Amino acid sequence: MRDDPERELDGFVELHRDGAVLEIRMVKPKVNAICRRFSRAMERAALHLQNDPELRVGILSSGNDKAFSAGLDFREATETDERDRGVKAEEGGFGGITTLWSLKKPLIAAINAPAIGGGLELALSCDILLMADEAWLQLPELQRGLLPDGGGLQRLPRRIPWHVATAMIWTGEPMSAAEALRWGLVYRTAPRAQLMDLARSIAQRVSRGAPLAAQALKETLRAVDGLPDREAMELRADTQGDLSCYRQMLSSSDMIEGQRAFLERRPPRWTGR
Repeated sequence: MRDDPERELDGFVELHRDGAVLEIRMVKPKVNAICRRFSRAMERAALHLQNDPELRVGILSSGNDKAFSAGLDFREATETDERDRGVKAEEGGFGGITTLWSLKKPLIAAINAPAIGGGLELALSCDILLMADEAWLQLPELQRGLLPDGGGLQRLPRRIPWHVATAMIWTGEPMSAAEALRWGLVYRTAPRAQLMDLARSIAQRVSRGAPLAAQALKETLRAVDGLPDREAMELRADTQGDLSCYRQMLSSSDMIEGQRAFLERRPPRWTGR
């Protein structure tokens, strides 16, 4: 992948493109602290991924070895007028992606360094989490007079055992990469120098899947999250629910192409239709 960015957003986010893969690299000095402009830049980056039909998957990474992201920008949060303390983007909420429900394409988090508070919440918004052996995760909000309500308290107890997640919030103690892997929070770990190669390799594999099916998968995983098994099994785009990607997939030529390519023992030729 070339090192020069395709686009720079507010000096906080760089976009690097390699075929169907978009790397969204956080570069805000000094530790990618989340402020209003950062959230808006991240939202624009994610929407660029979603709206470009040639892009299939994104990698969220940091250009700083000090932190993936250190979370909320306390300087802005404490010095801004009370009526204007929000750091959320218009659609994507805190960090620009934590509530970006219109994003249907998968995001891979390459956590190269500590992901603290909102930084961990950014990672939890992604679909596949990878982590450098040297990195660690932390939700210290209670020690700062806050709650991790940008996804930490909502998502983390659904990803790992409830008591492990809530103890992490209660105590503010960090979780190592080895612990995160043991609890199943991250997919794989690697030495920091090898992390991006791992992320790009996985992104290439993801990008080879049918584009409509990939978006339908993300859409449907969100829809079934928290549902009882019976309700989840009955959730079908052709019978109920607001599952537009799933519905589009079921009537697509790509669905036939994938099966035909398997029978003919050749790579599928996806059209996204």
